[in-house]
Amino acid sequence: MKNLRYIFLCSILLFSCKQEPKKTEKSKIKGVIAKHAMVVSAREEASKIGNMILQKGGNAFDAMAAVELALAVSYPYAGSLGGGGFMVYRMENGEIGTLDFREKAPLLAYEKMYLNENDSIIKGKSTLGAMAVGIPGNIAGIYASHEKYGKLPMSEIIDPVIALAKKGVVVTEKQQQRLEKYRDLIVEVNGDSSFFATQWKAKDTIKRLKLAKTLERIKLNGRDEFYRGETGQKLVAFMKKSGGIMTMKDLMNYQVKWRKPITFMYDDLRIISMAPPSSGGFCLQQIMKFIEPFDLDSLGHNTVQSIQVITEAERRSYADRGFHLGDPDFVDIPADLLSDSYLKERMKSFSFEKATPSSEVSHGTINIVESDETTHYSIVDQFGNAVSVTTTINGAYGSKLYCEELGFFLNNEMDDFSSKPGEPNMFGLIGSEANKIAPQKRMLSSMTPTIVEKDGKLYMVVGTPGGSTIITSVLQTILNIHEYDMGMQEAINQPRFHHQWLPDTVKMEPNGFSEEVRKELERLGYTIDVSESIVIGKVEGVLVLPDGTLEGGADTRGDDKAIGF
Repeated sequence: MKNLRYIFLCSILLFSCKQEPKKTEKSKIKGVIAKHAMVVSAREEASKIGNMILQKGGNAFDAMAAVELALAVSYPYAGSLGGGGFMVYRMENGEIGTLDFREKAPLLAYEKMYLNENDSIIKGKSTLGAMAVGIPGNIAGIYASHEKYGKLPMSEIIDPVIALAKKGVVVTEKQQQRLEKYRDLIVEVNGDSSFFATQWKAKDTIKRLKLAKTLERIKLNGRDEFYRGETGQKLVAFMKKSGGIMTMKDLMNYQVKWRKPITFMYDDLRIISMAPPSSGGFCLQQIMKFIEPFDLDSLGHNTVQSIQVITEAERRSYADRGFHLGDPDFVDIPADLLSDSYLKERMKSFSFEKATPSSEVSHGTINIVESDETTHYSIVDQFGNAVSVTTTINGAYGSKLYCEELGFFLNNEMDDFSSKPGEPNMFGLIGSEANKIAPQKRMLSSMTPTIVEKDGKLYMVVGTPGGSTIITSVLQTILNIHEYDMGMQEAINQPRFHHQWLPDTVKMEPNGFSEEVRKELERLGYTIDVSESIVIGKVEGVLVLPDGTLEGGADTRGDDKAIGF
């Protein structure tokens, strides 16, 4: 039973915490319903190809490879052969695990590579161009996953992706807006003759013929084509010509890591998420344990009180993230940060009476930043296997550096390190010594691919892009379903809010929260940001319904699509 002390406190507050009546099954907003399998991704083309692979008898891991490569073709904003990511999986028999194919720092990287002689950050060096690029892990990731668990031949998986690249992808209105927004930076890095310097308009078709040739070589030669073969050699030559430090040794040394997931209970749910170097599972566990004693369903959905509880939990967890977390192969992360005693003590200073200033919960003057331009896909196959995969090239179109000959953008993941401990990154996130740059080290991430079990059975597969807002978007989606009895699509559609310790601001999606709620939060000492540009996450989720059918929820904030059969 939840702590009655908080229910009592809630009852004497200005705003009523009366629980809204539960919605009937018929009144819920429904996503796509399918009996056997579901794929949800950022583009319809990628979801279709993943669904096709499943219908041919492939499993979730085959579909993972297909969707990953199809996003590289159809969603260059965040999908690319030049990125990396994380996968959380659950087998039909209940076996769970994670795959880390995050990018790594080059061998020639060093701690102060983005600082000038005065130890000041050189603007743009860690975000634009060749020096911003980490060693890509996407191709290694899909081959490692497929080798261990896949069923279909990789050639059969890659063929429809090559066909898509040759046929081309129709530009959407949202894609046109993104291309227009970043065109000047793409031109700055690559010149005005670059393929993506073209002024593409909605309904134009973009054919990725160079990328198709790269994929054909990978189909023929496998993983080694990217890390040892002609493609790798061309990539390294291009990086050298562009002023980068990537070498063939970097590519040949790159290896994925199978890691133990973070698992914990929240009420009757078992949460399975990504461990460091992702901060996702760590922060999700801290935040959910901070809020577990509070009766959120009685406090009400997106009320002042429920926003207070969640915001204060987020504040404390992001402060810990910034100070303690990094690549576990390089730093020791204190185990007691997830202990019951520590979590209980950390929330003691919370009060419904007023906001807790971030300065009172910090570990020092540290700051963090991370890009919003990530992509996620959730897959449940007809055999009962599930994968939750988040991948990224970090910023929009990554470093903006585009390899014309190979047909893809390169990441700017080096910005996710602490270029200078205490200084925020491009997403405002602040890092410390634990996340400083070192050769072969993986940079800290907020990616939170997550799977949820209920009563020992698969219940949810969820994840999102959104930089530092990833963790809070996944959190609120799970809470919307568990605490407020929503379906997956309805949970995804809800307006979201976010706090990341520094800056000490509650970001709220515009038009999603009443003026009354915002004013009361401001009276309690919270700084509210409802800038028109704020989009907090683009969640892709699958919910197993009571009758065993699947509900796919795709975020309408993007061009996202759920397809099942």
